[in-house]
Amino acid sequence: RFTDGMTNKLVACYVEEDMQDCVLVRVYGERTELLVDRENEVRSFQLLQEHGCAPKLYCTFQNGLCYEYMPGMALGPEHIGEPQLFRLIALEMAKIHAIHANGTLPKPTLWHKMYDYLTLVKNEINPSLSADVPKVEVLERELAWLKEHLSQLDSPVVFCHNDLLCKNIIYDSTKGHVRFIDYEYADYNYQAYDIGNHFNEFAGVNEVDYCRYPSRETQLQWLSYYLQAQKGMAVTPREVEKLYVQVNKFALASHFFWALWALIQNQYSTIDFDFLRYAVIRFNQYFKVKPQVSALEMPK
Repeated sequence: RFTDGMTNKLVACYVEEDMQDCVLVRVYGERTELLVDRENEVRSFQLLQEHGCAPKLYCTFQNGLCYEYMPGMALGPEHIGEPQLFRLIALEMAKIHAIHANGTLPKPTLWHKMYDYLTLVKNEINPSLSADVPKVEVLERELAWLKEHLSQLDSPVVFCHNDLLCKNIIYDSTKGHVRFIDYEYADYNYQAYDIGNHFNEFAGVNEVDYCRYPSRETQLQWLSYYLQAQKGMAVTPREVEKLYVQVNKFALASHFFWALWALIQNQYSTIDFDFLRYAVIRFNQYFKVKPQVSALEMPK
Protein backbone atom coordinates (compact mmCIF):
# COMPACT_ATOMS: atom_id res chain seq x y z
CA ARG A 1 0.00 0.00 0.00
CA PHE A 2 1.30 3.43 -0.97
CA THR A 3 0.59 6.15 1.56
CA ASP A 4 1.49 9.35 -0.30
CA GLY A 5 -1.85 9.91 -2.03
CA MET A 6 -4.18 12.69 -0.87
CA THR A 7 -7.24 11.66 -2.92
CA ASN A 8 -7.26 7.88 -3.44
CA LYS A 9 -5.95 4.60 -2.06
CA LEU A 10 -3.18 2.99 -4.12
CA VAL A 11 -2.08 -0.64 -3.84
CA ALA A 12 0.78 -2.44 -5.64
CA CYS A 13 0.00 -6.10 -6.42
CA TYR A 14 2.70 -8.60 -7.33
CA VAL A 15 3.64 -12.26 -6.91
CA GLU A 16 6.20 -13.13 -4.23
CA GLU A 17 8.92 -10.45 -4.20
CA ASP A 18 9.16 -9.84 -7.93
CA MET A 19 8.17 -6.24 -8.70
CA GLN A 20 8.62 -7.03 -12.42
CA ASP A 21 5.03 -8.30 -12.66
CA CYS A 22 3.62 -5.51 -10.49
CA VAL A 23 0.29 -3.86 -11.31
CA LEU A 24 -1.16 -0.87 -9.52
CA VAL A 25 -4.77 -0.75 -8.35
CA ARG A 26 -6.15 2.67 -7.47
CA VAL A 27 -9.40 2.89 -5.51
CA TYR A 28 -11.09 6.28 -5.69
CA GLY A 29 -11.48 8.25 -2.47
CA GLU A 30 -14.79 9.07 -0.83
CA ARG A 31 -16.94 11.53 -2.84
CA THR A 32 -14.00 12.37 -5.13
CA GLU A 33 -16.42 12.41 -8.07
CA LEU A 34 -17.26 15.91 -6.78
CA LEU A 35 -13.69 16.95 -7.57
CA VAL A 36 -12.70 14.72 -10.49
CA ASP A 37 -14.40 13.88 -13.80
CA ARG A 38 -13.58 10.15 -13.90
CA GLU A 39 -14.53 9.65 -17.57
CA ASN A 40 -12.27 12.52 -18.54
CA GLU A 41 -9.46 11.02 -16.43
CA VAL A 42 -9.63 7.77 -18.43
CA ARG A 43 -9.66 9.69 -21.74
CA SER A 44 -6.60 11.68 -20.62
CA PHE A 45 -4.84 8.49 -19.51
CA GLN A 46 -5.43 6.91 -22.93
CA LEU A 47 -4.36 10.08 -24.79
CA LEU A 48 -1.12 10.29 -22.81
CA GLN A 49 -0.49 6.56 -23.31
CA GLU A 50 -0.84 6.98 -27.11
CA HIS A 51 1.92 9.61 -26.99
CA GLY A 52 4.28 7.53 -24.84
CA CYS A 53 3.75 9.70 -21.76
CA ALA A 54 1.79 7.28 -19.54
CA PRO A 55 1.91 3.64 -18.40
CA LYS A 56 -0.47 1.01 -19.81
CA LEU A 57 -4.03 1.20 -18.55
CA TYR A 58 -5.17 -2.41 -18.03
CA CYS A 59 -8.78 -1.88 -16.96
CA THR A 60 -11.21 0.43 -15.25
CA PHE A 61 -13.90 -0.53 -12.76
CA GLN A 62 -16.68 1.35 -11.05
CA ASN A 63 -14.53 2.91 -8.34
CA GLY A 64 -11.00 2.71 -9.67
CA LEU A 65 -8.33 1.79 -12.20
CA CYS A 66 -5.70 -0.89 -12.74
CA TYR A 67 -2.53 0.08 -14.60
CA GLU A 68 1.13 -0.64 -15.22
CA TYR A 69 3.73 0.04 -12.55
CA MET A 70 6.45 2.46 -13.67
CA PRO A 71 9.82 1.71 -12.08
CA GLY A 72 11.72 4.65 -10.66
CA MET A 73 11.78 7.05 -7.75
CA ALA A 74 8.92 9.39 -6.87
CA LEU A 75 10.60 12.76 -6.40
CA GLY A 76 10.48 15.03 -3.35
CA PRO A 77 10.86 18.81 -2.96
CA GLU A 78 14.59 18.26 -2.37
CA HIS A 79 14.95 16.76 -5.89
CA ILE A 80 12.92 18.96 -8.22
CA GLY A 81 15.16 21.99 -7.74
CA GLU A 82 18.24 20.11 -8.99
CA PRO A 83 19.18 21.44 -12.46
CA GLN A 84 19.67 18.01 -14.09
CA LEU A 85 16.24 16.88 -12.86
CA PHE A 86 14.30 20.08 -13.50
CA ARG A 87 15.62 20.07 -17.05
CA LEU A 88 14.05 16.60 -17.57
CA ILE A 89 10.80 17.80 -15.98
CA ALA A 90 10.69 20.87 -18.24
CA LEU A 91 11.28 18.67 -21.33
CA GLU A 92 8.54 16.21 -20.33
CA MET A 93 6.08 19.02 -19.70
CA ALA A 94 6.86 20.52 -23.11
CA LYS A 95 6.18 17.10 -24.67
CA ILE A 96 2.78 16.81 -22.97
CA HIS A 97 1.87 20.40 -23.84
CA ALA A 98 2.46 19.56 -27.51
CA ILE A 99 -0.37 16.98 -27.54
CA HIS A 100 -3.44 18.16 -29.44
CA ALA A 101 -6.89 16.60 -29.72
CA ASN A 102 -8.06 16.37 -33.34
CA GLY A 103 -6.89 19.84 -34.24
CA THR A 104 -9.56 21.63 -32.20
CA LEU A 105 -8.61 23.36 -28.99
CA PRO A 106 -11.17 23.17 -26.19
CA LYS A 107 -11.65 25.97 -23.68
CA PRO A 108 -9.40 25.98 -20.58
CA THR A 109 -10.82 23.93 -17.74
CA LEU A 110 -9.64 26.32 -15.02
CA TRP A 111 -12.58 28.69 -14.65
CA HIS A 112 -15.50 26.27 -14.80
CA LYS A 113 -13.67 23.95 -12.37
CA MET A 114 -13.04 26.76 -9.90
CA TYR A 115 -16.61 28.03 -10.14
CA ASP A 116 -17.86 24.45 -9.59
CA TYR A 117 -15.64 24.11 -6.52
CA LEU A 118 -16.73 27.49 -5.16
CA THR A 119 -20.41 26.52 -5.66
CA LEU A 120 -19.76 23.31 -3.68
CA VAL A 121 -18.07 25.28 -0.93
CA LYS A 122 -21.01 27.72 -0.79
CA ASN A 123 -23.77 25.12 -0.88
CA GLU A 124 -22.39 22.09 0.96
CA ILE A 125 -19.57 23.26 3.17
CA ASN A 126 -19.43 25.79 5.93
CA PRO A 127 -16.38 27.91 5.03
CA SER A 128 -16.56 29.57 8.45
CA LEU A 129 -15.20 26.31 9.91
CA SER A 130 -12.18 28.37 10.72
CA ALA A 131 -11.69 32.08 11.28
CA ASP A 132 -8.67 31.75 8.97
CA VAL A 133 -10.79 30.79 5.93
CA PRO A 134 -11.97 33.83 3.91
CA LYS A 135 -15.72 34.48 3.78
CA VAL A 136 -17.66 33.35 0.69
CA GLU A 137 -18.12 36.96 -0.51
CA VAL A 138 -14.33 37.43 -0.42
CA LEU A 139 -13.80 34.18 -2.35
CA GLU A 140 -16.32 35.24 -5.01
CA ARG A 141 -14.65 38.62 -5.39
CA GLU A 142 -11.16 37.10 -5.65
CA LEU A 143 -12.23 34.53 -8.23
CA ALA A 144 -13.83 37.25 -10.39
CA TRP A 145 -10.60 39.28 -10.10
CA LEU A 146 -8.45 36.27 -11.05
CA LYS A 147 -10.55 35.53 -14.12
CA GLU A 148 -10.47 39.13 -15.32
CA HIS A 149 -6.76 39.60 -14.63
CA LEU A 150 -5.43 36.28 -15.94
CA SER A 151 -7.66 35.96 -19.01
CA GLN A 152 -5.92 39.02 -20.48
CA LEU A 153 -2.44 37.44 -20.38
CA ASP A 154 -2.79 35.45 -23.63
CA SER A 155 -1.36 32.26 -22.18
CA PRO A 156 -1.86 29.49 -24.78
CA VAL A 157 -4.33 26.70 -24.01
CA VAL A 158 -2.54 23.32 -24.13
CA PHE A 159 -3.03 19.80 -22.81
CA CYS A 160 -1.94 20.03 -19.15
CA HIS A 161 -1.25 17.67 -16.26
CA ASN A 162 -2.64 20.27 -13.79
CA ASP A 163 -1.38 18.44 -10.68
CA LEU A 164 2.38 18.19 -10.99
CA LEU A 165 3.36 17.77 -7.37
CA CYS A 166 6.64 16.03 -6.59
CA LYS A 167 5.21 12.57 -5.97
CA ASN A 168 3.56 12.61 -9.40
CA ILE A 169 6.99 12.74 -11.05
CA ILE A 170 8.81 9.41 -11.41
CA TYR A 171 12.53 9.55 -12.17
CA ASP A 172 14.01 6.46 -13.84
CA SER A 173 17.76 6.84 -13.37
CA THR A 174 18.56 3.82 -15.58
CA LYS A 175 16.77 5.40 -18.57
CA GLY A 176 17.61 8.96 -17.59
CA HIS A 177 14.08 10.30 -17.96
CA VAL A 178 11.08 11.37 -15.91
CA ARG A 179 7.44 10.43 -16.40
CA PHE A 180 4.37 12.01 -14.88
CA ILE A 181 1.69 9.89 -13.18
CA ASP A 182 -1.89 10.48 -11.91
CA TYR A 183 -4.04 12.17 -14.55
CA GLU A 184 -7.15 12.97 -12.50
CA TYR A 185 -6.95 16.67 -13.25
CA ALA A 186 -5.34 16.41 -16.71
CA ASP A 187 -7.20 18.48 -19.27
CA TYR A 188 -6.85 21.47 -21.57
CA ASN A 189 -5.79 24.50 -19.61
CA TYR A 190 -3.49 27.52 -19.68
CA GLN A 191 0.16 26.67 -20.29
CA ALA A 192 1.25 29.13 -17.59
CA TYR A 193 -1.10 27.56 -15.03
CA ASP A 194 0.47 24.11 -15.39
CA ILE A 195 3.97 25.51 -14.90
CA GLY A 196 2.98 27.91 -12.10
CA ASN A 197 1.19 25.09 -10.30
CA HIS A 198 4.35 22.96 -10.52
CA PHE A 199 6.49 25.82 -9.16
CA ASN A 200 4.14 26.09 -6.17
CA GLU A 201 4.73 22.38 -5.52
CA PHE A 202 8.42 23.08 -4.84
CA ALA A 203 7.10 23.99 -1.37
CA GLY A 204 5.95 20.42 -0.65
CA VAL A 205 2.65 19.07 0.67
CA ASN A 206 3.10 17.58 4.14
CA GLU A 207 5.57 20.18 5.37
CA VAL A 208 4.75 23.20 3.23
CA ASP A 209 7.57 25.75 3.01
CA TYR A 210 7.33 28.53 0.43
CA CYS A 211 10.97 29.43 1.01
CA ARG A 212 11.52 26.55 -1.45
CA TYR A 213 9.56 28.31 -4.22
CA PRO A 214 12.06 28.51 -7.11
CA SER A 215 14.15 31.66 -7.35
CA ARG A 216 13.83 33.92 -10.38
CA GLU A 217 17.17 32.55 -11.66
CA THR A 218 15.98 28.92 -11.35
CA GLN A 219 12.68 29.76 -13.02
CA LEU A 220 14.33 31.49 -15.98
CA GLN A 221 16.61 28.48 -16.54
CA TRP A 222 13.63 26.06 -16.24
CA LEU A 223 11.54 28.14 -18.63
CA SER A 224 14.44 28.34 -21.13
CA TYR A 225 14.68 24.53 -21.21
CA TYR A 226 10.91 24.30 -21.65
CA LEU A 227 10.65 26.89 -24.45
CA GLN A 228 13.65 25.49 -26.34
CA ALA A 229 12.09 22.00 -26.23
CA GLN A 230 8.74 23.39 -27.31
CA LYS A 231 10.11 25.47 -30.21
CA GLY A 232 13.00 23.23 -31.17
CA MET A 233 15.31 26.25 -31.35
CA ALA A 234 16.97 28.94 -29.25
CA VAL A 235 14.68 31.43 -27.53
CA THR A 236 15.10 35.11 -26.73
CA PRO A 237 15.32 36.53 -23.20
CA ARG A 238 12.09 38.45 -23.91
CA GLU A 239 10.20 35.19 -24.62
CA VAL A 240 11.48 33.70 -21.37
CA GLU A 241 10.61 36.85 -19.42
CA LYS A 242 7.09 36.92 -20.86
CA LEU A 243 6.46 33.33 -19.77
CA TYR A 244 8.00 34.08 -16.35
CA VAL A 245 5.44 36.85 -15.75
CA GLN A 246 2.52 34.70 -16.97
CA VAL A 247 3.61 31.73 -14.83
CA ASN A 248 3.92 33.72 -11.61
CA LYS A 249 0.53 35.32 -12.14
CA PHE A 250 -1.13 31.96 -12.84
CA ALA A 251 0.57 30.49 -9.75
CA LEU A 252 -1.92 32.67 -7.83
CA ALA A 253 -4.81 30.76 -9.42
CA SER A 254 -3.15 27.49 -8.39
CA HIS A 255 -3.16 28.56 -4.71
CA PHE A 256 -6.83 29.47 -4.97
CA PHE A 257 -7.78 26.24 -6.78
CA TRP A 258 -6.14 23.89 -4.27
CA ALA A 259 -7.43 25.88 -1.30
CA LEU A 260 -11.01 25.38 -2.53
CA TRP A 261 -10.20 21.72 -3.26
CA ALA A 262 -8.89 21.23 0.28
CA LEU A 263 -12.06 22.72 1.82
CA ILE A 264 -14.12 20.13 -0.10
CA GLN A 265 -11.74 17.30 0.84
CA ASN A 266 -11.92 18.40 4.47
CA GLN A 267 -15.66 17.72 4.38
CA TYR A 268 -15.63 14.31 2.67
CA SER A 269 -12.20 12.64 2.61
CA THR A 270 -11.40 9.69 4.88
CA ILE A 271 -7.65 10.08 4.21
CA ASP A 272 -5.57 11.04 7.24
CA PHE A 273 -4.50 14.55 6.26
CA ASP A 274 -5.29 17.97 7.74
CA PHE A 275 -7.08 19.41 4.70
CA LEU A 276 -8.40 22.45 6.57
CA ARG A 277 -4.90 23.48 7.60
CA TYR A 278 -3.73 22.98 4.01
CA ALA A 279 -6.56 25.21 2.71
CA VAL A 280 -5.58 27.96 5.16
CA ILE A 281 -1.90 27.71 4.12
CA ARG A 282 -2.82 28.06 0.42
CA PHE A 283 -5.20 30.98 1.02
CA ASN A 284 -2.58 32.73 3.17
CA GLN A 285 0.06 32.34 0.48
CA TYR A 286 -2.38 33.61 -2.16
CA PHE A 287 -3.03 36.85 -0.26
CA LYS A 288 0.64 37.22 0.67
CA VAL A 289 2.00 37.07 -2.90
CA LYS A 290 -0.94 38.72 -4.69
CA PRO A 291 0.38 42.33 -4.34
CA GLN A 292 3.85 41.60 -5.74
CA VAL A 293 2.56 39.29 -8.49
CA SER A 294 -0.10 41.83 -9.54
CA ALA A 295 2.66 44.40 -9.98
CA LEU A 296 4.61 42.23 -12.48
CA GLU A 297 4.40 43.67 -15.97
CA MET A 298 4.67 41.88 -19.30
CA PRO A 299 7.86 42.78 -21.21
CA LYS A 300 7.32 45.27 -24.03
